[in-house]
Amino acid sequence: MLHGSETWPVRKENEVALHRAEMRMVRWTCGIKLQDRVPSKGLRERLELGDIIPVLQQNSLLWYGHVPRKEDNDWMKKCMEYEVEDARPRGRPKETWREIVEEDGRTRKLHKEDAMDHKRSMKQIMDD
Repeated sequence: MLHGSETWPVRKENEVALHRAEMRMVRWTCGIKLQDRVPSKGLRERLELGDIIPVLQQNSLLWYGHVPRKEDNDWMKKCMEYEVEDARPRGRPKETWREIVEEDGRTRKLHKEDAMDHKRSMKQIMDD
């Protein structure tokens, strides 16, 4: 499971909000009220649900792998390769989406060349 301290572009407060919203939907689906004090883990197991953060990570990696297979003159590919030349603010710079997705790919042992083989990259991304 991923948590806010690991490399994922969702900020901690957004991650908490996502979990709260997801659990509201899970409780609603199960017909359970918050006042019933039923543990979230039990409700997740009842519905056979995993955590939402790894699903977001998988979707980002799938999209990131889709772009290299596009034509070289495609606007989406040009946007991914575009580098902003402006200076970054002082202090620790925020990680860019690309840096985070590339790090997530490295943790799953994915390389940019793997994106060209769609079936192989899909298998590596979805096997978690």
